[in-house]
Amino acid sequence: MENQVESSLIVGPDDPVPAGEATLLGLQHVLAMDVYVPPIILAGMMAMGAADSTGLLQSTFLAAGIGTILQTCFFMKMPVSQGPSFVPLGAAGVVMASGGLKGNGMATLLGALVVGAIVLVLLGLSGAFQRIINTLVPAVVGGTIITCVGLSLIPSALNDNIFEATGNIYQNIELASITALTLLICVAISIRFPRVQKLFKTGSIVIALLVGTLVSASMGRFDWKSVADSAWFSFPQRTMLHWGISFNLTSILTFIIIYAILTTETTGTWFAMGAVTNHKITSRQWNHGIIGEGLSCLVAALAGTTPVTGYSTNAGVISITGVASKRVFIAAGSWFIVLGFFAKLSAFLAAIPAPVIGGVFAIITVTIMLNGLNVIRQQQTGESDLYIIGLPIILTLALVLLPSKVTNAAPQMIQYLLGSPIAVAAITAIVLNLLMPSRHNKLA
Repeated sequence: MENQVESSLIVGPDDPVPAGEATLLGLQHVLAMDVYVPPIILAGMMAMGAADSTGLLQSTFLAAGIGTILQTCFFMKMPVSQGPSFVPLGAAGVVMASGGLKGNGMATLLGALVVGAIVLVLLGLSGAFQRIINTLVPAVVGGTIITCVGLSLIPSALNDNIFEATGNIYQNIELASITALTLLICVAISIRFPRVQKLFKTGSIVIALLVGTLVSASMGRFDWKSVADSAWFSFPQRTMLHWGISFNLTSILTFIIIYAILTTETTGTWFAMGAVTNHKITSRQWNHGIIGEGLSCLVAALAGTTPVTGYSTNAGVISITGVASKRVFIAAGSWFIVLGFFAKLSAFLAAIPAPVIGGVFAIITVTIMLNGLNVIRQQQTGESDLYIIGLPIILTLALVLLPSKVTNAAPQMIQYLLGSPIAVAAITAIVLNLLMPSRHNKLA
């Protein structure tokens, strides 16, 4: 993807970063991601006990770490981080419930996930993925997808993490505001005083989260007991070796469709990362990236958890910090692996109140959306392009605001699609681009 947006990076993807600094900045990415939320939601849906819930969380961290390193070092070869998507949770719950947690439900789920992951790997090996992108996704469509990625995350940042999070809503707003204000102050200091830019810009998210966590602790909102009660070290106990594996045709077909939706979302994430790093994604990278995506999901299935896919949050982190070094992402992957084994550290990060995360997350989502608009701004848009851009944005807003009773009344397969505004927006933009008169300015 060729972007002509002026780069504001302090450190590029291939620039060297000292090991200690990379370790700290990698932790910053981990803190900004809500990786622990999807496994906690799935555990709650299935009424898992403490051992199963902890095992699912550890497996997710482990898979995210391995997937991040695979993509950054060997396949996509861009600063990419993997994490669990919310999209498969509904389907995963249905498959597990059909067999029961103690029966073959989890084994059936893992069997479907393994087959779907192998399909992704074969798609990349065939070289078909790059040809699909070249044919269907010109620059205007790519920029629209990036915009919709950021837009779709804003309600989650505000509602799930602040307004509807547990605790007093006024305290939630206060914590989120303090965290967001700290982040903005750090960025402002880095702009006004270039000599301290490295500290206040690159470390802005860590500083903001630290301040928010300290304030939450002073309010009695930090759960020290959960940290104290957790073990220091433990191996993941709920892998495929524990659950086993079983194959069911209906479940496999369901998850092949869900993997297609996840791939659409991941494509948007790669567009966003290409935009913030001003990097042209090559044909080789597209195909290798989808192979890495499949292998990441395969690792997740073997570890006993749901798919880990490209996370769009990290593009926003790079926009704020100006650091896009792949070494930092390798460090983030290493942190995730550490969290997979050190339960007490996992418990500490999970204990950070949601409003603190939300204060940072809200700003990150806006930076992603603005990067998409920057890509569009570089194009000479015509009348058709206005609809190609506008309708996906409308649909994104419509789906994030859609009442749950409408979603629940839809057929199960439609529910999966309605649960992914990014996928719907991407499909809409692609179809409109094919149907309406428009120039075809290829992204790659």
